[in-house]
Amino acid sequence: MFVFNLVMLALPVVFLMASAIIAVKAFERGKSRKKTVLMQICSFAAVFAICMVCPIIANAATGDASATASTAADGMAFIGAALATGLSCIGGGIAVGNAAPAAIGATSEDPKAFGKAIIFVVLGEGIAIYGMLVSILLIFAR
Repeated sequence: MFVFNLVMLALPVVFLMASAIIAVKAFERGKSRKKTVLMQICSFAAVFAICMVCPIIANAATGDASATASTAADGMAFIGAALATGLSCIGGGIAVGNAAPAAIGATSEDPKAFGKAIIFVVLGEGIAIYGMLVSILLIFAR
C-alpha cells in the first residue's frame, strides 16, 4: 500500500516534468512559443483536474457522506489557500519586477529619491502578504 501511495504522489510530478521536457524539445525543433506555452497550460490543467477528481471519487466510494463532505470542503479550502498565495505572489513579482528597475534608475539620478522609490517596491510586495493572510484565514477559519 505504501508503494502505491508513493507512486500516486509522484505521478503528477513526473507528468509535469515530462511535459516540460517535451515542450523544451518542441521549441528547439522550431515550434512557436505560443504553442509550447499552450501545451504546458493544458498539461497543468489535466494534472490539476486529475488531482481534484481522484480524491473526491475515492472518498465517495467509502459511502460515508458526512466524512466525504467535510473532506471535500477541507480540500477546497486548501486549494483556495494555495491559489490565493500563488496568484498573489505572481502579481507581487510582476509589480516588483516593474517597480524595482524604475526605483534603481530614479536613485541613480537622484540619491534623495531612494525613500520615495522604495515605497513603490514595497507596495508591490504587500500584494503577496495580503495573499498569504487570506490563505491563513482560509486554512484556520474552518
